[in-house]
Amino acid sequence: MLLRTIETFLREHDLPATKFGRLAAHDPRFVLDLRMGRTPRRETELRTRAWMQGYADRAAQRAKEMA
Repeated sequence: MLLRTIETFLREHDLPATKFGRLAAHDPRFVLDLRMGRTPRRETELRTRAWMQGYADRAAQRAKEMA
């Protein structure tokens, strides 16, 4: 489920829901709408998951460079 994945991502990366929505979906209400029952289109879900993977990869790379 996309919302569960996003909620975990928000906790792991300490991101507010509105910032995530702006960055990942260009919609600050994206996560809030999902919490209220919105069902995203398949393309939106795939694009969001790809964005999260890219963000996590970049965060891991930055952490690796700092170590």
